[in-house]
Amino acid sequence: MYRYELTDQQWGRIEPMLPDRFHHGKAGHPFKGHRPLVNGILWILHTGAPWRDLPVRYGPWKTVSDRFYRWREDGTLTRIVTSLLDESDDKGFLDHDLWCIDGSNVRASRAAAGAGKKRQGGADAGRTHGGANAGAA
Repeated sequence: MYRYELTDQQWGRIEPMLPDRFHHGKAGHPFKGHRPLVNGILWILHTGAPWRDLPVRYGPWKTVSDRFYRWREDGTLTRIVTSLLDESDDKGFLDHDLWCIDGSNVRASRAAAGAGKKRQGGADAGRTHGGANAGAA
């Protein structure tokens, strides 16, 4: 087993929540096995690598990314995460008194807050000093 892959116990817990590979008896080519694709999704999420850098052992990167986006859209991933969180909460593994707040900040420019830009040169700012139009005043 490689790093970031699900154990048999973890896989057994989420497998029933994944869509049927055989489309519930309807027409269509059966999906490839879900387990390598789920492990590929986890590899991408853990490493932050681009989809094209996915190791070949998880299947074609396009198949893995398509499955990830399909499951995100149809709510499969939300159902899995919600179910796992509920189960952890029922077992008392979640501490509801713990809050994680991101303490980083980014300073915005004055203009982003609605302030005007600094003008340089005082009253003469924006006036032409020489050139073809200098004598036309």
